[in-house]
Amino acid sequence: MANGIIAAALAVLMAWAVLRVRQRAAKGSACCGERQETVKKTAVSDRNRSHYPYTVEMQIGGMTCQNCERRVENGLNALDGVWASVKLDTHSAQVLCKELPDEQALRQAVREAGYVVTGFARKN
Repeated sequence: MANGIIAAALAVLMAWAVLRVRQRAAKGSACCGERQETVKKTAVSDRNRSHYPYTVEMQIGGMTCQNCERRVENGLNALDGVWASVKLDTHSAQVLCKELPDEQALRQAVREAGYVVTGFARKN
């Protein structure tokens, strides 16, 4: 009797697992980039590096796809005097600033994009 119950439970679990795999294959995984419209990259108007004397390196947590990368980059680039480049593979952002970096404003921009700053270091 116990073996029959165990076998039935395993059969139900296997059926559920197969169903989930099929759903993910059809709809994509939970990553925001697979179920939502692609986020367009916002270009920075001033791309002259000499205008940005300050550099900050940030570690960003929670990014899983290129849409995540673009959301963080767009959020940072929306700040005045900021030019950010975000890399998903290293979960980092290099942020160039025209003025002394405002750590709280940079952290808030990342937080508003839906991610978390796990490391922050001024380079100069």
